[in-house]
Amino acid sequence: MKVKHILAGLLVATSISSCSDDFLDKQPLSEITAETFFNTASDLQLYTNGFYRMWPSTSIYNGEASTDNIIQTELSEEMRGARLVPTTGGGWNWEYLRDINFFLQEYEKSDDEAAKAHYGGVARFFRARFYFDKFQRFGALPWYDAPIDPDDTEALTKPRDSRQYVVDKMLEDLDWAIENLNEEQNTYEVTKYTALALKSRIGLYEGTYEKYRGIEGYEKYLQASVAASTALIEDSPYQIYSTGNPEQDYLELFNSHDANETEVILARAYSEDLNIGHNVNYYTTTSSYGRPGMPKDLVNSYLNADGTRFTDAVGYNQLSFTEEIQNRDPRLAQTIRTPGYTRKGQSIELAPNLGATVTGYQIIKYVTEPVYDTNGQSITDLSIYRFGEVLLNYAEAKAELGTLSQEDLNSSINSLRQRVGMPDLIIDTANAAPDSFMAAQYPGVTGANAGVILEIRRERRIELYMENFRWDDVVRWKAGQTLTQPIRGLYFSGAGEYDLTGDGSINVVLYEGERPSNPVSGVQYYKLGSDFTLDANGLIDPHPDFNDRSFDENKDYLYPIPRIELQLNPNLEQNPGWK
Repeated sequence: MKVKHILAGLLVATSISSCSDDFLDKQPLSEITAETFFNTASDLQLYTNGFYRMWPSTSIYNGEASTDNIIQTELSEEMRGARLVPTTGGGWNWEYLRDINFFLQEYEKSDDEAAKAHYGGVARFFRARFYFDKFQRFGALPWYDAPIDPDDTEALTKPRDSRQYVVDKMLEDLDWAIENLNEEQNTYEVTKYTALALKSRIGLYEGTYEKYRGIEGYEKYLQASVAASTALIEDSPYQIYSTGNPEQDYLELFNSHDANETEVILARAYSEDLNIGHNVNYYTTTSSYGRPGMPKDLVNSYLNADGTRFTDAVGYNQLSFTEEIQNRDPRLAQTIRTPGYTRKGQSIELAPNLGATVTGYQIIKYVTEPVYDTNGQSITDLSIYRFGEVLLNYAEAKAELGTLSQEDLNSSINSLRQRVGMPDLIIDTANAAPDSFMAAQYPGVTGANAGVILEIRRERRIELYMENFRWDDVVRWKAGQTLTQPIRGLYFSGAGEYDLTGDGSINVVLYEGERPSNPVSGVQYYKLGSDFTLDANGLIDPHPDFNDRSFDENKDYLYPIPRIELQLNPNLEQNPGWK
């Protein structure tokens, strides 16, 4: 199935070409006309296979470098508040919508009713997906459900429709798709379950976006998310992947070469045989590709293994590395290098490579055997929709509606916790004593359910780390100020020798002045003030020049529309605050 789908994608890439990347009035696909195509199931399949080019690639795992989840050598424009209005591009690309609407205009001519139902559902799924990507970036958009004639000035200069109208149309497309798509388990192609997963995501996004901005009517979107999530929970073949090994199952879900069909609803496929790869190994192990690392505030968010809060302990922020990672939620040791870590297929224990991470917390999620460390050679399939996200969506939507029960938590959040052997989340306990550490990050969370909502947000950030959800979560929660908090890394007491593996051997030497003579082989040497800067509390400060950052609540939740698009369509209005 995996290779077959990749081959289909390659065939589409060579046989279907598009004529424009940035405007709506391009001509129909040059080698396909309504007179000679759209007659058979094979025609419909071939055309809709082209839509799979919409899947993201490396941004699935490194997209969070624009946020406070993945810290790199250079802070993103979003984190620095340095975004500018582009002249063109900037994500305002409508190519795929033209292709989708052209298909939906023509596909009804086929006499194959079953094929029309399924592939019509595929097209509507991708139209909803296309619009949701644009919607998250730019907000309200003009809705187009048919190809535009190049001479149709009225359509080409259409103003934006309202937020609610666009979301309702996306959900309308998905409801049609859910009703008509094949009901089967297929890890690499769109099915009914994929459409349910996207509906779950969109409903939660818009429901919380509107709730935290005081917009009336948000409840119907949260209810749509709950309904879609419930359908997947109660009537789908998916479940949380677990072999009963809490120390490995979470990591194995992401570093297996082939997507795990138990939990992954849809994945992007990669293949060594076809030389189709990405670069996650290279990204996380080399010193020349951004040196990504987890920030300390996220490390602090992981609970202790017994379910208590790590941040309740006195001096939690100034513990040595080997102390702070002891007896923690097992997902921490399955997401970053900790004592005992070995590469997949090897037995040599490795310390964090501080030369490959600016925070000292080196990421291992998705990382496989060293043979795939060359740039572009990683072949792990990348999850786009998985059941774990659906469970998180379900719990959060019900909590925000005020209808969450302990039974709901047991069938969602606690399933994720049980995979790694963590104690259950208890709703009454969470609400009785909300975590002050989490509350400081999200001061907008109030009310009787504040405690459990904060715990769900903790769970979401940990469980979905490096899966490109963080920016959109911060936007919908109206929590932009959390991106301005100080960014820190590992704690060191100063210059000296350090054991990061807990075996009594020295792994890292921090020094001032001249590099020590007679360096020991296998030991990492770094100069303070040059290779690393420590703040007044002994924490790595990866960006000492950017500690005074700001987030404009009136502007920064959306991206600007490119200047040329405003000139081409005078009825478009720029997003607030962008000039």
